Order: sequence, then structure tokens, then C-alpha cells
Amino acid sequence: MSIRIFGAAVAVLLSCAQALWAGPLQDDLKARRARVMERLTPQSLAIVWSAPTRVYSGDVDYEYRQDSNLLYLAGVTQPDTILVLMPGNKTQREILFVSEPNPRREHWNGHILTKAEATAESGIANVYYTGQFESFLTAMFGQSSFGSPRLAETQEYATFFAAVAAGKASLALPLGAPPPPSAPLTQPFQFANQARERFFNVGVTDTIGILSDLRQVKTPYELQVMEQSGLISSDAHKAGMRTARPGRFEYEVEAAIEHTYLSRGAMSWGYPSIVGSGPNATTLHYNASSRKMEDGDLLLVDAAGNFQGYTVDITRTYPVNGRYSAPQRALYEIVLEAQLAAIDQVRPGRSFMAAHDAAVRAVTRGLIKVGILKGPLESDLREGRYKPYFMHKTGHWLGLDVHDVGDYRIDGESRLLEAGMVFTIEPGLYVAPDDKTVPAKWRGIGIRTEDDIVITADGHRILTDALVRDADEIEAFMAG
Repeated sequence: MSIRIFGAAVAVLLSCAQALWAGPLQDDLKARRARVMERLTPQSLAIVWSAPTRVYSGDVDYEYRQDSNLLYLAGVTQPDTILVLMPGNKTQREILFVSEPNPRREHWNGHILTKAEATAESGIANVYYTGQFESFLTAMFGQSSFGSPRLAETQEYATFFAAVAAGKASLALPLGAPPPPSAPLTQPFQFANQARERFFNVGVTDTIGILSDLRQVKTPYELQVMEQSGLISSDAHKAGMRTARPGRFEYEVEAAIEHTYLSRGAMSWGYPSIVGSGPNATTLHYNASSRKMEDGDLLLVDAAGNFQGYTVDITRTYPVNGRYSAPQRALYEIVLEAQLAAIDQVRPGRSFMAAHDAAVRAVTRGLIKVGILKGPLESDLREGRYKPYFMHKTGHWLGLDVHDVGDYRIDGESRLLEAGMVFTIEPGLYVAPDDKTVPAKWRGIGIRTEDDIVITADGHRILTDALVRDADEIEAFMAG
């Protein structure tokens, strides 16, 4: 009777402990890890490292940003973290290594997760300290148990140990493309070389393709986070529009935008803000934000916030005095028509490049209509005469990184769209201030309109639809 009571008590305690690390995020993280392990062999030991800290200047570091793959799989945002996946294990298939608590260090730099807190954030029950990682790895390739004596009794690592004995064990690392000979090796490449020196008959496989492929199709939980990121970023753009006016500086608009991120719960910007007025709008990645805006200027703003690790990507171009001039409106309408034509191509099974092709055709047609290009249409398209004014692709993948991972082409063909993919649609027109090949009224006009699209089972949804985009709507908002 007492044994049964004790067993029941243990079961209750275990269920309560599991409840502490159960939740929508933890469930989603666990499912992501499971999908990675489905693509690995049982003889694999996969490792994902946290990002290193980076020096800003002297003894000051940049604000820390976690490695996107580790964030995708474990949700832990602190440095000195290592995730290990062993699909062949009996129970401990997920193992996390985190920094050991250090009161003196924490007094200076802030709290370090305890093992229990790391479990609560990641949903991973098996947590050790980072200082134990090398002992763990040595034990695995030495075919000796690691952890409690109970694990040795249960033959927890038997599959991997048998692979080591047979010379079939594999280290699965996020290698990516090898750096050129003159460049330093990345941490995974350095680790692979060290492993080969110490552990004989060990194979090395690259997990970047697996991780990129899985990250390219968002889970419902990820899409919820990106929806919120889109709402926060749309509100930030509205704050920028309210701030912009002749006589103010670009950095005042940028400050209003980034204040909104933080006040709405975003961690930071998702990428450095582009706030370019007048001729600065024709520079695609202008980042000085130092010019005083003048009456008659257009202001191009490309900005978005990082919410729970995910960013959207929004661009709007609007007149700082609230009214487009006739030439500005003419080019704006071309860009907007190109964006709508591109969005119309977005649905499951369509080519990723179909949107770009539609945008290019609409831009070229519009440039012929206003006289910047001479036509005929097919000739201008074939010869690429639009490229001095529209020189970039119409979109890119989006997610944990603003230019997120994922293939654009497979076997030489454009990637077909699937439900859950998220990407931008961002046509633009940029007429250099010194372009003497066009009439003066067009010179120095830079316009881009960018929204973010999620592919649904039967079409698409615009994540950033909360922000005005039509020229009349923008003028009405500016007037209000």
C-alpha cells in the first residue's frame, strides 16, 4: 500500500513539474525540435550554440541578440547556451546546457537562468551547466554514461554508443557554406575540426538545410507572434507619420517610431531603421537619419520592431507636408499598382518569382506611360531598361531574421509557395537626383511600398494591412 501511495505521489509531482514548463510557446518549441529530430538519423548528436556577445566599443558590448536557430528551437535568450538533440536516445532526446548561476557576475550583468527557469522557458527537462558540456561530449564518444547512475542502468545512450563503436556516429552541426580560405572559420567549423582530431571515425553532417527548411514554413504560434509584430510596427509607422513635417529632422521620426516599439512590448528594432527624406529616399539602405526635412519632400521609412524575436518589414513613402506633388503621386501610383499586381499572384502552388515578374511588368508599363521609358513594353522588359529605376527583387523571406532563411530556388526552378510561408512584397522606384536622362520633375524621387504576406491554405493574408497604403488614405491620415 505504501509503495502504491509513494508511486502516486511521485506521479503527481512529475505532472505538476511538467505543468510548470507547459504552454503554447513551450509546446511549439518541443514540436519544432521533434521535427528536426525526424530528419536526423538515430546515430546523430546535433548541437546548436548560442550567439557570442559582440563588442561595441572598448569594454561595452552590443545589446545581446540570440542566434536565430537556437531561439527557434529553445526560446532561451541568454548567451553561453548549448542545445543538444539525440534522436536515438530512449528518453533524454533534448539536452540544454546553460550558464551556472554566479552571484557576483549577476550583480553586474543581471540574472542568469536557473536550471528550473531554463526548463520553464524551453520546455526541456534535461538541463546541465555549460561547464559540463565537454565532459558530456567526452562521455558520449567514450561510450560512458553521463548524468545520474540511473541513466547507465536504462542504457539511455545505447543507440549512439553502438554507432560510435561501429564508426557510424554523426555530429550534426549548423555549418552552412564554408568560408573562403582567407576568412576565419566559424565556430561550428572549428568544432568539427577539433572533433575529428579527438574522436576517430566520426562523421559530420550539416543541419543548416534542415533548420532553414523548417523555419521557412511558420507554425500557427509563430504566425500569431508575427501578427502582433505587424500591429506594433504599423502603429510605429503611424507615430512617424504624425511626427513628420517640414523643418523637423529625420531622426525625430526615427525616435517616434522606435519609442512606439518599446512602449508596445517589442524588444528593439528588427533591423536598423531607414528614414530618408528628399534625395535620401533614393538610397536604398540610407541610415544616417540626419537631414532636416523640407517642404515638398517625400519621406521613405523602412522600419519594423522585433517582437519576441520575430520581425516584420514595412515601408511607406509619404509627403512631409501632407500632399503629394503631381510627379510624386504619378510615380507613387505606379509603385502601388506594381505591389497590388504582385500580391495578386500570391497563393499556394505559385512560383515565388511570379510576384516579382508581375511587379516588374507593372513598373515598366507605368514608366512608359509617364514617358521615362519609351517602349515598347516587351522590348523594355527584355532589355531590362527598368533596372536603373527598380534594381531590387520584389520580396524576401521573413521571420526570426528580416532576410530570413529559406531557398528561393530548388533544382534551378523558383520555389513554389506553401501555406505558412511569410515574405515581403516591396516594389520601388528610385530616380537619382543627378539623372539627366529624365526630365527634372522626376529627379530625386524615391518611393517604396512594402507589406508582408502570409500564405494561407486558399490564398494569402496581409500581415501589415493595419497601415494605410493608398495615396489618398495617406494624405487623409497626414491631414488628421
